[in-house]
Amino acid sequence: MSNVTTLLDAKSVPEAKAALICPSRDETYTYLKLRNEMNRIGNGLMSLGIKKGDRICIYLDSSPEYLISYFAIWRIGAVAVPTNIVYQGEELLHAVSDAGACAIITDMNGVGVVTEVQKKAPALSHIICVGGTGTGTGVVAWESFAPAPASMRAANCAMDDLCHLQYTAGTTGKPKGAMLTHGNWMTALDAEREALRLRPDDVYLGIYPMGHVGLSWGLAVLRAGGTFVMMERFDQECFLSLVEKYHVTVLAGMPPVIHTFVHSAPGTEDRLRTARLIISGGGQLLSTVWEAFDKRYHIPVANSYGLSETIVIGSGTTTIPEYPHLTRNYQSVGVAVGYTEVRIVDVDDPEKEMSPGEIGEISLRGPSVAKGYWNLPKATAAVFRHDGWFLTGDIGYMDADGVLYITDRKKDMIIMSGWKVYPTEVENVVVQHPAVADVAVFGVPDERRGEIPVAAVVTKAGTTLTKEELESFCRLHLAGYKVPRRLIIVDALPRVHGWKLLRRTLREKFGKNGS
Repeated sequence: MSNVTTLLDAKSVPEAKAALICPSRDETYTYLKLRNEMNRIGNGLMSLGIKKGDRICIYLDSSPEYLISYFAIWRIGAVAVPTNIVYQGEELLHAVSDAGACAIITDMNGVGVVTEVQKKAPALSHIICVGGTGTGTGVVAWESFAPAPASMRAANCAMDDLCHLQYTAGTTGKPKGAMLTHGNWMTALDAEREALRLRPDDVYLGIYPMGHVGLSWGLAVLRAGGTFVMMERFDQECFLSLVEKYHVTVLAGMPPVIHTFVHSAPGTEDRLRTARLIISGGGQLLSTVWEAFDKRYHIPVANSYGLSETIVIGSGTTTIPEYPHLTRNYQSVGVAVGYTEVRIVDVDDPEKEMSPGEIGEISLRGPSVAKGYWNLPKATAAVFRHDGWFLTGDIGYMDADGVLYITDRKKDMIIMSGWKVYPTEVENVVVQHPAVADVAVFGVPDERRGEIPVAAVVTKAGTTLTKEELESFCRLHLAGYKVPRRLIIVDALPRVHGWKLLRRTLREKFGKNGS
């Protein structure tokens, strides 16, 4: 048996110990309660005819139900397809249709969008709604599922059995489903537990959206027998209050969070006194911000590098807190952890390995690398190599000690506050505005958020367009984090031979004006 949910069956963890705390709802789930809820929902899904290998979409805000949904789906050998409640109809439809999902778990905030999606996705037979039955065909109340038999066990799954489709960046603008397995997840959780030196007495404050693989840090804490305190979204005062109340030892962070603390009021240091480390990932942590945080708070930063396709550092790198020399002038993303291998290859010839100090494409190999992309054999073959190496599309170098540095991205993907924004997807929306003749979306550096998306627009003759008008239009079709933060009106876009867009030229010209 190799089912990732058996981490909740561990007899070494007291059943009465707090596993998950949701402060906004004043709810605590012990290890026993979390396991019982996982089994109840898993058993309920099976009562609907859902079986091993079926895909189930999750369309919720971060919540206990989101975490329970993952565990319940995995428990029965089905495949989780996480999304985010901020998705609009077309975004959700792509995930549901591409995955061939037969069911979706949502709540009263999402059931309206889901019922519209169901009309265009006939394979979507079941809607499970948290907090009410909602309306529409096939809607089942989450609360209606009966308790599971005490003898219920996890489905017997092979290490290579699929358990998760994580939709991630695509050069075409359409997200691709990275195929993650039970084996991927089990080794990822152990790699993160090792990297952070997690212990049963650790209390982790998590802020990563549960539809994001950053959730793995919280699961690694559960794997270690610790306590996961969740926040739906970051708020500085609430964050500090929770650290104090629960004596948090491990902080979730990302560049915007660390930037916020660098500029916080005097005395904040004392409020974080229980923390022994903070995680950073999901985007570049500027060296100036990192250094300022280190010198003010003296809390080690686990500056991490990984991707959805590797379950963060499941097959990736991080700076390890007890080895401060790995920070290397506040610039590195550390060394490989777990069973990971890292190498730098020639951008144009992945068979050619670069020497220490030479810049090239970062490639990773390890047991948490995804099997490939769902139903996309050509895209899979392009980056998942025959010898097990995964071409990340990121550019960097390693020094003679094997310490990794990121210098650029091969792809034009934008990462804002840990969220991935695909320029082509945004451009396909912006160009539909009646005043837009041509558009290019690109990222520019931002001290707080890592990067922000910017739209360079050529307007149609006789028309005008304001930033506010563009934002309002985009918010009708896109999740808020994808909406361009700046609008630049240009006479023409830089193109090679009149067709190939040069986003790099735009970044170089306008990037210094990021705010």
